[in-house]
Amino acid sequence: MPQAPTAERPVVVIGAGPAGLTAAYQLVKNNVPVVVVEEDTVVGGISRTVERDGWRFDIGGHRFFTKVQEVEKLWHEILPEDDFLLRPRLSRIYYRGRYYDYPIRPLNALRNLGAFEAMRCTISYLAARVRPPRDQSTLEGYIVANYGWRLYHHFFKTYNEKVWGVPASELSADWGAQRIKGMSLFKAVYEPMRTRMVGRRRKRGQVVTSLIEEFQYPRFGPGMMWEKCHDLVSAAGAQVRMSTRACAIERDEHGAVAVVVESGGGKERIEASHVISSMPFSSLVRSMDPQPPEEVLDAAGKLAYRDFLTVALVVRGGRGFPDNWIYVHEPGVRVGRIQNFGSWSPYLVKDGSTCLGLEYFVFEGDDVWNSSDEDLIECGKKELAVLGLVDPGDVESGYVVRMPKAYPVYDEGYKDAVETMAKWIAANVPNVHPVGRNGMHKYNNQDHSMFTAILTVENILGAHHDIWAVNVEEEYHEEAGEGWGRTGRDAPVLPRRA
Repeated sequence: MPQAPTAERPVVVIGAGPAGLTAAYQLVKNNVPVVVVEEDTVVGGISRTVERDGWRFDIGGHRFFTKVQEVEKLWHEILPEDDFLLRPRLSRIYYRGRYYDYPIRPLNALRNLGAFEAMRCTISYLAARVRPPRDQSTLEGYIVANYGWRLYHHFFKTYNEKVWGVPASELSADWGAQRIKGMSLFKAVYEPMRTRMVGRRRKRGQVVTSLIEEFQYPRFGPGMMWEKCHDLVSAAGAQVRMSTRACAIERDEHGAVAVVVESGGGKERIEASHVISSMPFSSLVRSMDPQPPEEVLDAAGKLAYRDFLTVALVVRGGRGFPDNWIYVHEPGVRVGRIQNFGSWSPYLVKDGSTCLGLEYFVFEGDDVWNSSDEDLIECGKKELAVLGLVDPGDVESGYVVRMPKAYPVYDEGYKDAVETMAKWIAANVPNVHPVGRNGMHKYNNQDHSMFTAILTVENILGAHHDIWAVNVEEEYHEEAGEGWGRTGRDAPVLPRRA
């Protein structure tokens, strides 16, 4: 059985992102000795805030919204109220020079497309209802059945293929089901006729679900939260070792006994009572010493990741748009989303200018990832011009931020692979606790990742939570409504990459 944590055998936390630092914070609150090791030079993982020449970039965009009370409470323990802004929520789709509501509202989409194309989309929808696609298990088949071919090509195909790097005809319908939840064109057109009934329904005590309209946001970006958390756990006595890579987890017949770390060219062995890991799940399994059986290593080899980079362009004159971000469905450019950092917080930008973050979904080693920063900045300027958003001459400077393994890939066999690995860990190293998005290879938001860490610490202290049950609901993650924990979202299932 795992031993109780002591100063000689502390809890070792691998990773200083939201999950890892939340775990460390909860441990020090309970006077549990803890050592945090982080391979990078900054904390926060993908929830960091990058600063360059006084400009701040939120990598991916992080709305601080949750229905998990423990997470909400923790946010406000770490940062004082004055450090939070209440920001309006606005995200739209940019397509052929026009902005469309997100999520898609067919009436809005049809108006923007014009009378002639709207008629063609309606006919396309009716044809799909008469002769729906045979295979509706794919994203393409699922959306065509609900919207028709023309709206599918306008608003669904291009963006999803940018995000996941494979044809939409090979993506699982799970992704579409999570986003549009079975909505049809008929339902979307009919629904506005019922809006007058909303007030009556509310009076009768029924819940009316709608997208959140505002969210909290740290004034200097999400990294502000994790920088402060780092300071708090360090002040409470935890060791936080940056630029330190966990390269092996030694185990015996009872479980993990030590973590071998590497820093500055040297290695050190840290004895451990428990290990909380937010490192990629596949890397965690491969780091075991002795190694797991071949079938478990094979499962680890089946997990893949989607990488991510941001090209941040400083634009004079405050040019931009009111949205937090826009989804770029234009097929002629490779950018997938564009952040307007000034719409997140005025503290991220400088007076008289704004900063736009062009986001590219890539695989590490592909042509975009391997491009020089100078070429990427020029590409970003050209794509803004193609979209008609910004004249390249208005761009004053640019910066590039690369994030490897930003998103776990949810392909055809990932669930089986994760289950194989999780069962082996539970049976052979029960004092090793995977947490977070990459750590569990689950489609977690920031609040879900934090919640897995909170529950894991409670387990170490004697509770018996099922960490793997976090985030299994099908509710859309930004819908308002009642009910505990309704912030889950389905994982998209992708075909296996060769």
